[in-house]
Amino acid sequence: MTTKRKAKIKPRIGMPLLDPLKRARIFSEVSLGYRAEDAVLEAKRCLQCKKPTCRKGCPVEVDCKSFIRMVAEENFREAFRVIKDTNSLPAICGRVCPQENQCEGTCKLRPTGQPIAIGRLERFVADNFYARTSCEEETGFMECLLPDENLKVAAFGSGPSSLTLAGFLAARGVKVTIFEALHEPGGVLVYGIPEFRLPKSVVKREVDSLKHLGVDFKCNFVGGMSVTVDDLFADGYKAVFIGVGAGLPKFMKLDGENLVGVYSANEYLTRVNLMHAYRFPEYDTPVPKGDKVVVIGGGNVAMDAARTAYRLGASSVRVIYRRTKGEMPARREELEHALDEGIELEILASPLSFAGDANGKLQKVTLQRMELGLPDASGRRRPVPVDGQTFELETDMAVMAVGTGANKVLTQTTPKLKLNNRGYIEVDPATGETSMPMVFAGGDIVTGAATVVQAMGAGRLAAKEILGRLKKS
Repeated sequence: MTTKRKAKIKPRIGMPLLDPLKRARIFSEVSLGYRAEDAVLEAKRCLQCKKPTCRKGCPVEVDCKSFIRMVAEENFREAFRVIKDTNSLPAICGRVCPQENQCEGTCKLRPTGQPIAIGRLERFVADNFYARTSCEEETGFMECLLPDENLKVAAFGSGPSSLTLAGFLAARGVKVTIFEALHEPGGVLVYGIPEFRLPKSVVKREVDSLKHLGVDFKCNFVGGMSVTVDDLFADGYKAVFIGVGAGLPKFMKLDGENLVGVYSANEYLTRVNLMHAYRFPEYDTPVPKGDKVVVIGGGNVAMDAARTAYRLGASSVRVIYRRTKGEMPARREELEHALDEGIELEILASPLSFAGDANGKLQKVTLQRMELGLPDASGRRRPVPVDGQTFELETDMAVMAVGTGANKVLTQTTPKLKLNNRGYIEVDPATGETSMPMVFAGGDIVTGAATVVQAMGAGRLAAKEILGRLKKS
């Protein structure tokens, strides 16, 4: 009796990267993107499953199977249309979304270790498609409805949830105005994610496409202070979306955290990204540049801060994390890129205190050696101190990347909004509506720190609900 041999799974097409020795001190984008021939070869690996699971893994439900088939057939324009049907920001998602936990994480080839590189293909399509109109750029179709000035919707914050909402509604004839507290639109996409991971030009392209659709951006407007929810309804807006993120820095309440040289990751990355410090000497931004830098934390923000510090001239950068390398929440890709560039890890360690000189400048950090104990609520083994084992590291700059919380500026001026015990806005999970009628919310201000595409999913959910109600009225 003969048995059929299983077809050998072809390996994924690798992503071309800048050489680590060249890129470690510059802010050019690390990942270079697929060439057309690479994209087609990768797309042809797709099994085109009868019951694709990849779409269910995507928070905005991109029809991965169909767009990949279009790439394999070299019909890139149609591939773009399929993606844009549900995803307003594919060039961004293709770069920063954790596909390994989402679409690629549910790919039928995942058990082989060679899932289809869906994120890389999405980026390829978005980067190489040139729309004939701004409406086609936003929706994949040539024509958009003219905006109805009587159907006005406002959004607070210009991050991924608000941008998605604005694109969906504007393409369907609703006038959208976005109020942004900072001087440039883009939210966390601009101030939080470094140039070497997400070029500002990519974000600008997405924002410009929305402007061409008629979306108004009003920068330097602080939600809750410059303008309130009640102000907007009084001005004739029919619905309000709150997508202000959760950018309130967290510290660990350690001795010495107020020393000169200790920064939150939010402040540090915002100075570098939003004030263009990465373009020195064209911009002479007053940004701190440490020599011996430590970064506290193990997530993507910690990796961003560490790699940024090294690019700004640090002689050494150490990421201090209380668990092991395998348990770091950062994307594997970003962690490996950081290590390739010369970033060092100090694992199973947690800061106890900071010490400085007579002028209040940071000089050293004292660390507690940790070991792993029993699993905690997250399912990961809990880090516990090892008795009597502490040590010191010399450092002149420390970046705290230990999470963020909800900023109260808007919520404290909107007392009718129902919040949970962590200060985040409560919404109806089916619609995104808050406790206030026709006030919706999404993104990190609802969920706490999450992914770009999850925020986009929340913006899309709210937009569909708002549109349905406006069209009925």
